[in-house]
Amino acid sequence: MATAAASRSFLQVAATEEAVAPPLRVVQIEGLVILKIIKHCTEFSPALVTGQLLGLDVGSVLEVTNCFPFPIREEDEEIEAEGANYQLEMMRCLREVNVDNNTVGWYQSTLLGSYQTVELIETFMNYQENIKRCVCIIYDPSKSNQGALALKALKLSDSFMELYRNNEFNGEKLREKNLSWVDIFEEIPIKVSNSALVSAFMTELEADSPVTQSDYDRLQLSTNPFMERNMEFLIDCMDDLSMEQQKFQFYYRNLSRQQAQQQTWLQKRRAENMARKAAGEEPLPEEDPSNPIFKPLPEPSRLDSYLITNQVSNYCNQINSVAGQSFSRLYLMKALHEN
Repeated sequence: MATAAASRSFLQVAATEEAVAPPLRVVQIEGLVILKIIKHCTEFSPALVTGQLLGLDVGSVLEVTNCFPFPIREEDEEIEAEGANYQLEMMRCLREVNVDNNTVGWYQSTLLGSYQTVELIETFMNYQENIKRCVCIIYDPSKSNQGALALKALKLSDSFMELYRNNEFNGEKLREKNLSWVDIFEEIPIKVSNSALVSAFMTELEADSPVTQSDYDRLQLSTNPFMERNMEFLIDCMDDLSMEQQKFQFYYRNLSRQQAQQQTWLQKRRAENMARKAAGEEPLPEEDPSNPIFKPLPEPSRLDSYLITNQVSNYCNQINSVAGQSFSRLYLMKALHEN
């Protein structure tokens, strides 16, 4: 048995492991990669930027060992072609210097957590054509200014991707798959990894003082700009959600009107068939596919309303978190003043 296992080729082992690949549990990112992402996103803030993630897919862990930024996109075919050539050239250069050049996803910046868009889903689906397991690292510079590292890793859920490929976002299919607005994205835990040399070097750089600048940033009392922008974005999302609800109300009104017309037509046809039966004639069919009232009305897609609801929930969570921390700081300062 041991001889047979040893004689298996590497391709056979890889194929077996791929067939029974475990679900993705954690995204392991090197500290240098996080610093590169933060530097790129912060330098161009509030403009939104993106970049490529490189690394390895090992079992249930997705290792991100390197990254590089994309040029800022413009709506021009020649510039888009140059961007694609730049990406290929960068990966070729990394391969020549023996650096990991396997694409495992991409990173992008966001403003106040407003990343849940159709464009993000389309990018995921494009990556999924060539990479079975990929993630998107989202970094929010505006939220990080409040004293917390706003970094998260996202992937699309399998059930959502199946519905998106078939373009089946009607109520029946969503109920059948038991898919709600919280099931679109899956957040994967992030684990920061550093080599032993980097950890030793960081230990040497640690200041003697136990308090750092990030600790002082957390004590900042002014949260008005951040709260105001969140409220503005939340109000915009509520307006968009109201417009989506109006679309569904219009659809259901038309559906009720069509059903009433069908019932009226059916009653007339039944009365006509009774008269024909009394006269000894063949009855007419009770359904007429050529009649416009029997043509099914297309149900509007629920994807936009799901994404907007997700975004509303995100803004509410951010406001709740910042407000709670702000109250704690205010009570702390009140106690200090009284003492």
